[in-house]
Amino acid sequence: MSVPDSLPPGCEPVCHGCRHRQLDASASLAQKASYLARVLGPWADRIAPVASPAPTRRLGYRDRVTLTAGWDLQLGWRFGLMRRDELIPIHDCPVHTPRVRALVHLLVERLPPATELPVAYLHVCGAQATLIVKSHRTDAALLDPVLEGLAATGLEGLWLHHHPSAGRKLFARSGWNLVWGSARSRDAHGLLHGPTAFAQALPELHHASLEAAVAHLRPGPGVAVLDLYCGYGASLRAWTAAGSAALGVELSGEAVELCSENAPHATVLRGTCVQRMPQARTWWNAQEGERVAYVNPPRSGLEPEVVSALAGELRPARLAYLSCSAGTLSRDLAAFCDAGYVVSAILPFDFFPLTHHVEALAQLERAVS
Repeated sequence: MSVPDSLPPGCEPVCHGCRHRQLDASASLAQKASYLARVLGPWADRIAPVASPAPTRRLGYRDRVTLTAGWDLQLGWRFGLMRRDELIPIHDCPVHTPRVRALVHLLVERLPPATELPVAYLHVCGAQATLIVKSHRTDAALLDPVLEGLAATGLEGLWLHHHPSAGRKLFARSGWNLVWGSARSRDAHGLLHGPTAFAQALPELHHASLEAAVAHLRPGPGVAVLDLYCGYGASLRAWTAAGSAALGVELSGEAVELCSENAPHATVLRGTCVQRMPQARTWWNAQEGERVAYVNPPRSGLEPEVVSALAGELRPARLAYLSCSAGTLSRDLAAFCDAGYVVSAILPFDFFPLTHHVEALAQLERAVS
């Protein structure tokens, strides 16, 4: 299944997944740049042009998706996005990778009906896919027709996750069953990941953002890096590869486990950053030489306690902040500037072409007193 080079007529306007799908690349990037300049107004003169992928990478790039599953007596299985109370099927979404689209078509053709297998969601992360079932238990043999065709999709692992209350929370701690393939895969950077990992959609842009963070933080022997919301170890590996001591904090148990493989020379604490701040503070105070920090929080931004600890107490010499929400980034940058930090640059990245989303790496330095 090849990657299309333009949006087909079947990409219906009712699908709300790609709000910029009617814009060409230059118009989409111009809107994103304008949005950042407006929301990050106090630092607009330090915002670089939006880094974007090659034209051939604007479609067929998304390898991490969550699709709602719906069963219809006449139409069978449908996978897509919810719009109010309506399921919009997107079986041939041109933004999804060929692997995702091939998997969806296989499931549509071979999944047993919902009366036998009440699938609620399909989650794909790289080469790992999960069928989330609203049931305490099911017969895994029901998937045999699907398993016979999985290898041809490019998938490497398929999980059955029994989660009766799936909805507000996609995953539960228990109820996991690997029904086919391997439990781990490697991403484009060679990092191991599992079914629930958070991976950036365009690895080349993610790599560019990490390179920019490395250039700003300047890790190396004698430089310690505190890495908050560290994921499964991509950034930790960058710091330790340069010779830095590094401490990561991450809530996901799977991600923490993977960090031990992907960044074995780093120390990683499991929990929220607020919960683990006492241990992070002890580690920080024990480090000799220069100390810097990297943060990559969710859309809600940094918790007030974390901002207070970083800006008012730990006071790293340099800070790199990768944000997926310009609004919360603006709020947090204002707090750091009030505490004596200077924003030297903001580097935007078009991690999600055809959508309105844009991420930005803010580079901060502690002002010389």
